[in-house]
Amino acid sequence: MDPLLTLLHSFSSSLSDSEVSSLKFLCRGRIGKRKLESVRSGGELFSILLEQQLITSSDVSFLEGLLKSIKREDLVSQLKQFREEGEVNAPDDQPDMHEKPIEVVCENVGREWKMLMRKLDICEVKMDRIVAANPFNLQEQVVQSLREWQKWKGKDAKVDDLIKALRGCNMNLVADRVEQ
Repeated sequence: MDPLLTLLHSFSSSLSDSEVSSLKFLCRGRIGKRKLESVRSGGELFSILLEQQLITSSDVSFLEGLLKSIKREDLVSQLKQFREEGEVNAPDDQPDMHEKPIEVVCENVGREWKMLMRKLDICEVKMDRIVAANPFNLQEQVVQSLREWQKWKGKDAKVDDLIKALRGCNMNLVADRVEQ
């Protein structure tokens, strides 16, 4: 699943009708009047912007300008996180895997994995993408989220930080098992 489409879908569902109208108005110079009249949702507008390549995976500046104009700073910050992720996920950035701690965490964390990821400062957008990519596989969600954390931190992804985060979530038993 395309991460940009996931993000745009998330944005679309959080936009009010008046915000969609404002966005349509702001796009008048770029999109024909007839096309704009048929737009009923943020998703439809984003589809047109994607078709016209005003929004691409590598350039979301037009969308950022639109969101700033309608004063949706919350969405602007999510967009900035998305942009930063693209830079972080460069192929040379593959971290050394600490497979044993990942295995122990996956076997023992369960449904509380999001709380752990928040302690490790993984953003909601990344977690939502992981859930969307693995909707019915809890263990895979945990594995992928830990790998995201490792990619993000690179060589600074320390087992000690993982243990500290586990203890911060009152998952002391899991932290003890990771230490072993």
